[in-house]
Amino acid sequence: MTDGEREAVGGSAASEGDPQAAIDARGARRREEPDGRIFERAAGDRQEGIPFVGAGPGDPGLLTVTGRELLEEADLVVHAGSLVNSELLDAYCDRAELVNSVGKDLEELIPLMRNAYEDGEAVVRLHSGDPSIYGAALEQMDALEHEGVPTYFVPGVTAAFAASATLRTQLTLNEVANHVAFTRPQGKTLTEEEDHVSDFVGMGDVTTCVYLGTHAVRDTMERLLDDGHDPDVPVAVVYHASWPDEDVLVGTIGTIADRVEEAGYRASALVVVGDAVTGSGYERSFLYGDWANRGSRNADRTEAGDD
Repeated sequence: MTDGEREAVGGSAASEGDPQAAIDARGARRREEPDGRIFERAAGDRQEGIPFVGAGPGDPGLLTVTGRELLEEADLVVHAGSLVNSELLDAYCDRAELVNSVGKDLEELIPLMRNAYEDGEAVVRLHSGDPSIYGAALEQMDALEHEGVPTYFVPGVTAAFAASATLRTQLTLNEVANHVAFTRPQGKTLTEEEDHVSDFVGMGDVTTCVYLGTHAVRDTMERLLDDGHDPDVPVAVVYHASWPDEDVLVGTIGTIADRVEEAGYRASALVVVGDAVTGSGYERSFLYGDWANRGSRNADRTEAGDD
């Protein structure tokens, strides 16, 4: 363990066992000084502690190499239930005890992982997609670190990237979409004021990827229409991106809600809004045009000078 790791792990005994107190304490500590491990460890490093691994979008082949190795070595895997493809668990977790985290609160999950780790077991916390995107990972990590258990992220492929691959397009396209927004619609955990889907769509050159919003597609599209957005803006809904039962619905702001309701999807789909959905209308990039030619011309001039 490096000096930065020793300093980063641990907290006061007064808040031990209280996840919210641990979250508050760790947050206050980060505001005062960055975690020393930021400067000592890279994202691909195998580190001491419990890794929070992104399982990827669904297909076991889209799990990272490091993620696969950690799962194959694990004694305990705490996973995100049906959000993780069972084929992945069958392929890489055959020697581990599997615990479904669905329905368990922090007061149950933290002691479970802490005790196993302190008993010398290799523990993996397996999140769907990438744990840094709507994963609620940091609160678990803060609670564990406050009790002296080091943790670290192992990134995964998020659903938006799998969806763009399925759609055979890019999320960014020259002269079509210069920006990408990962967002979610208003609901139980997001107020109307915090819902910025309409703002992103209104910018025009943004590909808006809506997570956790399958159940609210009609409400979201109706709000976009009420805000005056063009009903012909392309929209794709990719259900279970990269899973064996993947399904793709393509339409527009004005039509997609009917198609989602006809299909009966209420969860586990990514909604993509914007002209990049169709992969059309873009301009040739400078990368393989003027810039590339300029590089060739400079190289030619250099060679001519050497002669």
